[in-house]
Amino acid sequence: MPAHGTPAIDALRRAGISFDVLEYESPAAHGRDRDARPSYGREAATALDVDPARMFKTLVAAADGRLIAALVPVDRELDLKRLASAAGARKAALADPAAAERATGYVVGGISPIGARRTLPTYLDTSAEGAGTVYVSAGRRGLQLALDPADLVRATNATVADIARP
Repeated sequence: MPAHGTPAIDALRRAGISFDVLEYESPAAHGRDRDARPSYGREAATALDVDPARMFKTLVAAADGRLIAALVPVDRELDLKRLASAAGARKAALADPAAAERATGYVVGGISPIGARRTLPTYLDTSAEGAGTVYVSAGRRGLQLALDPADLVRATNATVADIARP
């Protein structure tokens, strides 16, 4: 485990939630052409030899003007219409990356749903319910958290909803 925690790790410790920290060498952490559009979650799943269906990416969206977080497996896509419906909004769109970074205090590719600067309403895809362990960013590229889906819901106060599509 890293000598110093991230806000996500610190929040889980304070809450008394059991988790593991997995560290890996992130190619994206060394910079990359912005046009290459790295898939940080897929890189993490590959590096850690984790089923991509259990590795969840954190996406920040705007639903009727308010920022929310959506957690979907890295092998699926966020369905913005379903997310809007789950959030009780008319429409949702992915937030500007700079707005997501300002709201969470994390950088894109390392946005954790836990310990963000601002607490965002969080929506977790229903596919997490069947997994014994799920993986989310620990708050920086190259660092993942492994925890029980029920603990993830508890840590984020997430609403579980069908928000992903293949």
